[in-house]
Amino acid sequence: MQRLVVVASAVVSLTLALALVYIYLSPVIAAGILASILAGLATGAGALPALFVRDVSHRTLCIMLGGAAGVMLAATAFSLIVPGIQYGNEIWPGKGIFAVALGMMTGSLFLEVADRMLPYERFLAQKGELIGSLRKIWLFIVAITLHNFPEGMAVGVSFGGGDWHNGATLAIAVGLQNIPEGLAVAMPLVGMGYERRQAVLIATLTGLVEPLGGVLGLGMVSAFFPLLPLGMAFAAGAMLFVISDDIIPETQSRGKMRAATFAVMVGFIVMMILDNLFS
Repeated sequence: MQRLVVVASAVVSLTLALALVYIYLSPVIAAGILASILAGLATGAGALPALFVRDVSHRTLCIMLGGAAGVMLAATAFSLIVPGIQYGNEIWPGKGIFAVALGMMTGSLFLEVADRMLPYERFLAQKGELIGSLRKIWLFIVAITLHNFPEGMAVGVSFGGGDWHNGATLAIAVGLQNIPEGLAVAMPLVGMGYERRQAVLIATLTGLVEPLGGVLGLGMVSAFFPLLPLGMAFAAGAMLFVISDDIIPETQSRGKMRAATFAVMVGFIVMMILDNLFS
């Protein structure tokens, strides 16, 4: 009962806050905040099978992650890079492509530096010892939490530009991509002896950094609109970095898996079709 009261209070408070933002600031900003929250909660939704299933095969997880990578690749291309170039050409005629290229490299370098500076060992220390398999799982969890922030920022930047189409498309793409990630976080924790509800909670928390990124992205674009193409490119570069450095290598971590490769293709095509339908 206490947990239900806490959840209900949080939902009511969030609803009132969004209503105030909708009335006094902008409907687009309210929609951007809500979209980033829902996209982050998709991580928890993906972890729910951990409450009922003890194990999911590595092949199934790789196929799901492959599909998620394809979805994110399409969203990055059609909802961030292409409109980023268009906005850039409006602000700096003929130079939009160079602004986007600079933003993309900045986004990828940001994640590289953050990944190197993040004190993984501090999070993993247990009485001066590190447990090998548990350490690997927590490294994956920290990596997912780290890259969820620029994903949320990408959603916020898209809505901050006033483009409902790109914002909605990217929010759906991020949400779809977060579902297998939630399962990928929760299932190993259950296998290591964590309580099922605790594993689902941890997976959900990894996605809740996305609303923070979403609010930051909205604020940056609302205050500095000329930086919109750079912000979209930054988010695109960060997501491309995560896709190529984390997600796709994970799908091939136990040798070449053709099913995961085809899943990337299918995910890309599905998101491309959705993007066209929304437009």
